[in-house]
Amino acid sequence: MKTEPGAGFFDRLEQRPPAEREQAQFAQARALLARLQVHTAYGQEQLAGFDAAALQGRADLARLPVLRKADIAARQAALRPFGGLTLPDAAPRKVFQSPGPIYEPEGHGPDPWRLARALFAAGFRAGDVVHNSFSYHLTPAGSMLEGGALALGCSVLPAGVGQTELQLQAARELGCNAYTGTPSFLRILLERAGDAPLGLRKALVSGEAFPPGLQDWVAARGVQAYQCYATADCGLIAYETPARSGLVVDEGVIVEIVRPGSGEPVAEGEVGEVVVTRLDAAYPLIRYATGDLSAFLPGPSPCGRSNRRLRGWLGRADQSAKVRGLFVHAGQVQQLRERFPELTGRMRWVIEGQDAQDRFTVLLEAAEPADGWAERLLQAVRDITKLRAELRCVRELPNDGRLIDDRR
Repeated sequence: MKTEPGAGFFDRLEQRPPAEREQAQFAQARALLARLQVHTAYGQEQLAGFDAAALQGRADLARLPVLRKADIAARQAALRPFGGLTLPDAAPRKVFQSPGPIYEPEGHGPDPWRLARALFAAGFRAGDVVHNSFSYHLTPAGSMLEGGALALGCSVLPAGVGQTELQLQAARELGCNAYTGTPSFLRILLERAGDAPLGLRKALVSGEAFPPGLQDWVAARGVQAYQCYATADCGLIAYETPARSGLVVDEGVIVEIVRPGSGEPVAEGEVGEVVVTRLDAAYPLIRYATGDLSAFLPGPSPCGRSNRRLRGWLGRADQSAKVRGLFVHAGQVQQLRERFPELTGRMRWVIEGQDAQDRFTVLLEAAEPADGWAERLLQAVRDITKLRAELRCVRELPNDGRLIDDRR
């Protein structure tokens, strides 16, 4: 049940004890997994053999396979429209298309992408007039933010992209006091407005980095802007709150941080790939790998919300580089690790050189190897990549999630 807006929280779920949240979310995950195994081609082909009743926590979840965007594209190409990923009784209200093409279903209800929670944390309230500059053409971003704003009782100007002068005119004449869109277009609007008052006072931005310098520039012009992390596949994943201390994970998803190129969870605080389990029946994705890098922050948010927090977007996990005419990628780094489970430190493949004289080095957080150990590892690198490499052991590597470092 939602609290009153004055309480500062969207609903009671945001403050529930973490153990209560985990228990409730994994009960949802068990039910979804069981339905997928019975009613979908994906569940029967990729999730068969897993006991849904045994899905009690994160260690059990980590045993399930990771689902990547390329997997969705391949499945949809073979089985239109949704690749056997959706339940037969979950007919979508709308269908969107992302590059690939990949089709994303929109569920029913007032806020199917769950963006209202992020808008509420950013200060949006009933009666606000929202200038929504996200695209309404094929991709779902415009619909995602509009649905959340309407669920809060806001009015929405569906501005979309382009025609900046007309957007400015409409925003002034309609009295828009709130903005949703990219931070770069917010800056364009404020710059074009010049000395003429625009009336924007609050904003929820996404789709791009929002560096501190731009945050300060926007705030100096009277707009309090917050960030959210959402995708066309998962809907809302995490959102900024007035504490401005990381991004709080949404209540409708389970988020893991895994070693890039694998489904293996990393230690708390380590940078890795964001993997999302979406818990609603409209599009119940199990362990969807976003390709984005982040890390969990320790402890609860100072704002009083009890869910985990992400550091924010820290880069892309699907790293690759071309070495002597052959591609190397993060998944190959994981293959090497699987052959040497005793390697517990970080690993990074570094490519250097110029004028087509590539130098390929494996950096490893470890003591110097004993006799024969280095030779076995480098032979495994050659087996995996078809490339010769050098090995260098180092005391420490940065905690930034980078596995392929192309320095050319």
